[in-house]
Amino acid sequence: MTATDERSDAANSPIVDARADHKTANRNLPFATILNVGSSAANHTGSWRTERPIYVDLLPPCNKACPAGENIQQWLYHAEEGDYEAAWREIMANNPLPAVMGRVCYHECQTACNRAQVDEAVGINAIERFLGDKALEEGWSVKPLGPASGKHVLIVGAGPSGVSAAYHLARLGHAVTVRDDGEKPGGMMRYGIPAYRLPRGILDQELARIANMGVRFEMNSKVTDLEAALAEFDAVFLAVGAQIGRHTNIPAGSASHVLDAVQMLRGVESERETGGSHAAEDGAGDAGASDAGVAEPEKPLLGRRVVVYGGGNTAIDAARTAKRLGATDSVIVYRRTRDRMPAHDSEVTEAEEEGIKLRWLSTIKHIDDGELMIEKMELDDNGFPRPTGEFEKLEADSVVMALGQESDLGLLDGVADVEMERGVVKVDGQMQTGRRGLFAGGDMVPSQKNVTVAIGHGKKAARYIDAYLRGGEYVPPAKHGDATLERMETWYYSEAPHQVRDRIEGARRASTFAEVVQGLDESSALFEARRCMSCGNCFGCDNCFGVCPDNAITKLEPGKYEFKYDYCKGCGVCAEECPCGAISMVPEQI
Repeated sequence: MTATDERSDAANSPIVDARADHKTANRNLPFATILNVGSSAANHTGSWRTERPIYVDLLPPCNKACPAGENIQQWLYHAEEGDYEAAWREIMANNPLPAVMGRVCYHECQTACNRAQVDEAVGINAIERFLGDKALEEGWSVKPLGPASGKHVLIVGAGPSGVSAAYHLARLGHAVTVRDDGEKPGGMMRYGIPAYRLPRGILDQELARIANMGVRFEMNSKVTDLEAALAEFDAVFLAVGAQIGRHTNIPAGSASHVLDAVQMLRGVESERETGGSHAAEDGAGDAGASDAGVAEPEKPLLGRRVVVYGGGNTAIDAARTAKRLGATDSVIVYRRTRDRMPAHDSEVTEAEEEGIKLRWLSTIKHIDDGELMIEKMELDDNGFPRPTGEFEKLEADSVVMALGQESDLGLLDGVADVEMERGVVKVDGQMQTGRRGLFAGGDMVPSQKNVTVAIGHGKKAARYIDAYLRGGEYVPPAKHGDATLERMETWYYSEAPHQVRDRIEGARRASTFAEVVQGLDESSALFEARRCMSCGNCFGCDNCFGVCPDNAITKLEPGKYEFKYDYCKGCGVCAEECPCGAISMVPEQI
């Protein structure tokens, strides 16, 4: 029989005839009515799509903007669930001083927050403070992550960078000694930030928690011989803060009273610690008292009319402190305009509320006993100030110079292979200087000079030093893509106003060192945490599960889903309706 005969016989088969009859009979009926009895799961419609959905984990803008490298979105997730200890421990993985940072951080995370484009930014800083204070109330503590390494690290400087490095190195199992020439640890957190912004009792409690981990603080101990230190310790981290005020050459009479802002603020703190009139006013209780018999600088005598020259946060702190010390007129002279002032805007606003006067577009040309010669300035086309030749006099009993700070790098004199340029130390990608085993961070290296950046430097340095002590190099993990607002469906989030922290009224607080900004209560902190939109990361809302027209999503457990690609047609509805933008559509692989 030939192939032709076989096909002819098949065509005449009764089975084929039956199929043909069935097909003809049902040609005009709906598809669903002619399926065989059974599940529609047999219809693998996923073969129709040209792109498929995938769940993604993106980098939220708050996390990206945080100089301390906190996983903000993750600890907010724990906080909004009411698990405050888990939230606090998530913070402590990166930042050992949440109660401090909740008061002094300028919260770049909130500036970057996507919710600011919807209504108002999430009050991340206020929630961090609530969690930090909660931990102090409950006595929560942190333990090392692993066994002791047998290595010993010296940290020079007990400011935020040094304290952060000490904490993280201790968690990693290393013995840590911190040496500083100050009376107490804290560096510029203690001697540069006034008590009305950072109560000393809060600072002392968080530092005590680090000391309880085994970190040894040797105060009144200035390091002068780095070669000896490098021989004694397995590694040395330099974290000397910027505690020397910059100066400018302004002609001054012999009777003029000029002092440095850093020196002034340090004198106020030292006087407070020895039991001065302001010691009991900062809400710190007995935590700020120093040992008896210790010689301290006296409170600066400023007079009634104080002029502060500068435009940074230190200038604002100096002017507000002068007001609290009894000055009737506290004036800031700045050579540019407010919008070009480097001081944080909230600090400027608080200063104005307290009666601080600001003289914009002005510079000091001469200082004499009881008065200053001020020249008016104007901005050129590039925004730089230039003199106008117009002068006026301003009465002043004291002039406080607040023109920036720099670090004392004298301890590096004579140390081989260490390079310095423009007042900072050069380090490589592992934060190591040219001298093996000698690391540097914080204000000593090129960077912004604030507490948050210093905290982040300390954490990074600890990771690099840990890798060095173990014979390797630390390689930071790759960053995820950005969670942008364009990916999100913000109409799913109901309008929720930002919770505002109470403040002492301006006129009343100008005469006291009591803390100006108050914390949130638990209900307000919980509400604020729940305002987080979880940008770029699934929070288990079930939206995708509910809107999929093909039931092609399986809910494995609360907050965890899986696509069934055999049935997903790639319509993209799930991605379009995901509130937080945690689903992306990608081309199908053929």
